Amino acid sequence: MSVYQHFRKFEHPFVDAVLSWVDNVERTYTPYVTDFLDPREQAIIASLIGTQHDEVKYAFFGGYEGSERKRGCIAPIYETVTEEMFGVTLLEASYPSKFVSIRHRDILGSLMSLGIERKTLGDISVRDGIFQFFINREMASYVQMNLTQVKQSTVKLQSKSYEERIESAENWLERQHTVSSLRLDVLIKEIYKIPRSLAATLIKQQKVKVNFTKVDDPSTLLLEGDLISVKGYGRSKFLYLGGTTRKDKRKITSARLEEK
Repeated sequence: MSVYQHFRKFEHPFVDAVLSWVDNVERTYTPYVTDFLDPREQAIIASLIGTQHDEVKYAFFGGYEGSERKRGCIAPIYETVTEEMFGVTLLEASYPSKFVSIRHRDILGSLMSLGIERKTLGDISVRDGIFQFFINREMASYVQMNLTQVKQSTVKLQSKSYEERIESAENWLERQHTVSSLRLDVLIKEIYKIPRSLAATLIKQQKVKVNFTKVDDPSTLLLEGDLISVKGYGRSKFLYLGGTTRKDKRKITSARLEEK
């Protein structure tokens, strides 16, 4: 029985990476720390290693309890895994919120313009003239020196303790839906209230990401916890799968990020 049958095709490269990490830890007896992982990637690691593995174990940490994006640590079963091992740094900057509006995507865009990859970044929070983000410790100094402006605002990043983390002001609006299937084009149609033909076109044009990975197949089946990003339409999440109706349709709960 192939391990790949439990995962979607676009997830196979990540499955291969995890299996390689596990093999390396088993051979060298040295812990391996990943970059930041989205919730689905964390679930894949948990599924592959499980709770009954005799040689290795896994743990996740993203800077605080309840973080969405976390670094993973795959370690020998006897190893004590500490927060310090994850190498997570919290950076913060302030900006004049009366004169400039900064959003999650503005911070992410500014970081990307420095050549920073998404996988090196954890959660990003914006609130009351302050923004924060978690980052791989090895990249923190470079970002502090080079990220001096976000939109029209000059910023100066400072390192903060985990206890100084702020709650994001992002507002996710939850909704219930009844859908004929869990196909990507069907859920995009329902969540974003657009024609299914348009949803399929956007997917084929590679304007849709599932868990930060571009997906070009409208028939891709979504799973609970998947993060969806549609260029020009914003972000959403497939939160929960409910029961079925008498007509065999599926009940689901989604959340869509409200833009201010």
